[in-house]
Amino acid sequence: VALFALNPDSFEYAVIEVNPRVSRSSALASKATGYPIAKMTARIALGYTLDEMRNDITWKTSAFFEPALDYVVVKVPKWPFDKFQGTSHRLGTQMKATGEVMAIGQRFEEALMKAIRGAEISLDTLNAPPLTEEPVRARLTRQDDRRLFTVFEAFKQGLTVDEIFDITKIDRFFLFRLRAMAELEMRSEQNGLQPRDYALFKRMGYPDAAIMRISGAKEVPGWPMSYKMVDTCGAEFAAETPYFYSCTDAACESRSLKRTGRPVVIVLGSGPIRIGQGIEFDYSSVHCVWTLRRIGYDVVIINNNPETVSTDYDTADRLYFEPLTVEDVMNVVNLEKPIGVIATLGGQTAVNLAGPLTERGVRIIGTDRDAIYKAEDRDAFEKVIMELDVPHPAGVAVTNVADGMDAADAIGYPVLVRPSFVLGGRAMEIVANGEMLGTYLKTAVEVDVDKPVLVDKYIVGKEVEVDAICDGHDVFLPGIMELVERTGVHSGDSTSVYPPFSISDRVRQLITEYTGRLGLGIGIRGLFNIQFIVDEDESVYVIEVNPRASRSVPFLSKSTGLSLVGIATRVMLGISLREQGITDMTPVEKKYWFVKAPAFSFAKLNGMDAYLSPEMKSTGEAIGYDGKLNRAFYKALQAAGIKMKDYGTVVVTLADEDKEEALPLVRRFYELGFNIEATVGTANFLKSHGIRTRMRGKLSEGSEEILESIRAGYVSYIINTRAILSGIHYEDGVAIRQCAVMNGVTMFTSLDTVRILLDVLEEVTPSIAAINVI
Repeated sequence: VALFALNPDSFEYAVIEVNPRVSRSSALASKATGYPIAKMTARIALGYTLDEMRNDITWKTSAFFEPALDYVVVKVPKWPFDKFQGTSHRLGTQMKATGEVMAIGQRFEEALMKAIRGAEISLDTLNAPPLTEEPVRARLTRQDDRRLFTVFEAFKQGLTVDEIFDITKIDRFFLFRLRAMAELEMRSEQNGLQPRDYALFKRMGYPDAAIMRISGAKEVPGWPMSYKMVDTCGAEFAAETPYFYSCTDAACESRSLKRTGRPVVIVLGSGPIRIGQGIEFDYSSVHCVWTLRRIGYDVVIINNNPETVSTDYDTADRLYFEPLTVEDVMNVVNLEKPIGVIATLGGQTAVNLAGPLTERGVRIIGTDRDAIYKAEDRDAFEKVIMELDVPHPAGVAVTNVADGMDAADAIGYPVLVRPSFVLGGRAMEIVANGEMLGTYLKTAVEVDVDKPVLVDKYIVGKEVEVDAICDGHDVFLPGIMELVERTGVHSGDSTSVYPPFSISDRVRQLITEYTGRLGLGIGIRGLFNIQFIVDEDESVYVIEVNPRASRSVPFLSKSTGLSLVGIATRVMLGISLREQGITDMTPVEKKYWFVKAPAFSFAKLNGMDAYLSPEMKSTGEAIGYDGKLNRAFYKALQAAGIKMKDYGTVVVTLADEDKEEALPLVRRFYELGFNIEATVGTANFLKSHGIRTRMRGKLSEGSEEILESIRAGYVSYIINTRAILSGIHYEDGVAIRQCAVMNGVTMFTSLDTVRILLDVLEEVTPSIAAINVI
């Protein structure tokens, strides 16, 4: 892939760099043009020539592999700034996006509008709230994730194309089109919706809901959408890539495509990759499609992520590259007339569409809207678990600040607070006192009747997770996963182990029993996920039930050797577990250990706090397996990018409540031969217990000794914990964590992770001992 720079005044090109490898844009280019770039590259590596491939009927093209495209493709990045408050939104040479969305249209405006609403950033137009209250001219000078929206706002404030070009150097081609969109909106805001303007809105890709909101119209006439095939052959041959994009033309190429006559099922994808909803959900969608096709269904998939297998043109019978919104999905439903839609394998994006689709008369295959509501609505869930006699931490849903404060006082601090219907622990936090709770409710989240906040008792204990399948009569529990990190760290950021390594048979039995009750009681038909807490008395509590496929489905599938999605897909179609030959519903136990370790991208996001909390921060994961647990840990940690050093210095800064628990862990480092450095309070504590410790001054007292040690390059690990029970958080810890990230030093904020690291190091590191001279 070659990267060029273009001078917008002289139109002269300059080569920035050439990468002799597959790049991030290769998937986008493949989906945009229809050419299977990876397959072509593999054939070239095996000695094939372009001439030989040109004669392959699979890749019919024009004479020089130059497609005559009759559409425009727009890619919009997906940034994680909503997850990390305080992180710089500035864009530069350091990549910060965690994913992307692709849209196809007959004109730039149409593709852009599809991409905006497909990116799932709570927008369906270019009207976005600014990041700051500064004048628009000042905001235009900064390259951030809101710059496109700032340009649109500038046009609405009367700035000209030349003025915006002089500031931004964005090509006038795009500026003229953005100006036309802004003028159309302003005209409709002033004069109401005119018939001609409605046609312009639709050609520019606006959804009906946005048109009514902008113009004030109570209703719109509606516009029947047509679907064009992505034509890679320049009309020289019949294209053989059955994927489509919507447009406003009268001719619909999808409607004229010959059908098989088999019943049609639509599978909803998961949209752009983001923290909390990654490639794991594409895994579930694709395996569902494969199963449906083997059974004999005509399968349609709707998705807009070019990085995924689900948007390969040969995965499903037909692919629609469309945003996952109610209006866009319903347009496809009205065309394809499926027997139903599967909405529980594409993560929260797909699940959120189950209710609106049901209201419009669409059948949801598998777990339906009512079961989803019972699991995700707090009041409904509380009623179900009380009827089923399943223990659950005390909690309540509140709709205003005063009720939240009263609820926390009644439950008792610390409490776990989070918005309802969230993914990836969004805005989830452990709150230690009333002052912290008041700040959270007033600044961190919106709280009102439509957006309740959940306030739960925070219970310290082990966290255990299960994925299970319910067919309405039986519940199959393939395996139980134990998380290394205790409650307080999001399960997506925890190290997960299968089979469980420290819970008793009694706890396993309770988890199996509760899983069966919940699956049947909620009304699940297919996959579901449950997270449990096991406290020090071995009492088991249900944290939450997710009525859909979860992030851990691929891990558990590969660990057990079972196609969980294939089994669940058949269940959703009415084929029972027993009809599939599954008669033993208890967890499968393997003789090997499987470990899933999270991977983080803290270095990419300057200014963020890398402390692990109930808000998910990991951007990926790795798996390790072995006949010995410590070796499986070692493989997983290494694969996840943790630098495993068996020498050097460990920097320790501990919250008071963690010092006693951390003492034996620090002693183990010391006995392995590591040097120990610590801030004043932690150093005095360690010295008083016989551990030689080099004391470093505190940042809050004007010393940068601890940061200088980290920057010097000799520190192997940093252990930094933050008080949970007291809620006292010092800025020193934030600075230390940021310095660790910037200098690439492995850091741990959970003592549980430190414990497994030591288990691994003690197995691979020679012990240190004095020579006894007799």
